[in-house]
Amino acid sequence: MATALPSTTICQTSFSFPSQNPCKVKSPSLIFPTKSHDLIRCSAKKKISFVDRILDYIEGGPKLRKWYGAPDLLPKDGSDAEDEDELPEANEVRDAVLVTDGDSEIGQMIILSLIVKKARVKALVKDKRAAMEAFGTYVESMAGDASSQPFLKKALRGVRAIICPNEGFLSDAGNLQGVKHVILLSQLSVYRGSGGIQALMKNNAKKLAEQDESRLVASGIPYTIVRVGMLQNTPGGTQGFSFEKGSTEKGSLSKEDAAFICVEALGVIPPVGFTFEAANGEEKVSDWKECLTRLMEKSEQ
Repeated sequence: MATALPSTTICQTSFSFPSQNPCKVKSPSLIFPTKSHDLIRCSAKKKISFVDRILDYIEGGPKLRKWYGAPDLLPKDGSDAEDEDELPEANEVRDAVLVTDGDSEIGQMIILSLIVKKARVKALVKDKRAAMEAFGTYVESMAGDASSQPFLKKALRGVRAIICPNEGFLSDAGNLQGVKHVILLSQLSVYRGSGGIQALMKNNAKKLAEQDESRLVASGIPYTIVRVGMLQNTPGGTQGFSFEKGSTEKGSLSKEDAAFICVEALGVIPPVGFTFEAANGEEKVSDWKECLTRLMEKSEQ
């Protein structure tokens, strides 16, 4: 995935996330934007992952944010400079994507992919200050209880779509009025396929996943449920895919690929909703809109 970066050449660095430890410079690696907006990398060592590349771009700390003209972070008390509750709701523009569990590993990957697409991003997080220090003004981070209707109403202001990377949010959340599309990353197939001790350990997660799916189907909001195989910490974009029924029960999927699929699903809104399975396999996908449209039509048959 390519995106146009600022015209200045950026020196490749490495940062830890979400903690803000001092950065350590690795071997030089330069990124040059071309006229076609592709990225050309000159590196003395092996190619780094997509996530590391984007983190280098957005997580450069206060100095890098000042270079790009970003405003300062939160005040020391962690409060907002303005109270969003005072903003008018009438005729509001709904153009934001809300990522629940935004400080989880896969939540961060989804957020990074959305930033690359220049989407307006809101995120529900546990630690607002840590999220602000990590993402700066690229993400509107919010911390609170999703089961609280006043907080949920505030979080959903301006939101057109929700991406849920983990189970639990839909089971607790109240009214999602105004939302046009919900994408749920579900590991229900994996939980159902577990046996023995693993089944006992994942029993609560299984119940939450079942509740989330049932609640979403009954909500009346257009939805996409992406049932994935066992999520793995492997590089994304290096393997093909399998969308066959039953492929997720014993199959696996890169977390980066899972995050990428969730973001691509924003471009295909079903009339009502559809569910499909996704694991790493042999099928190569060059056009995700066409692929997801085909899967949606297949589910309707």
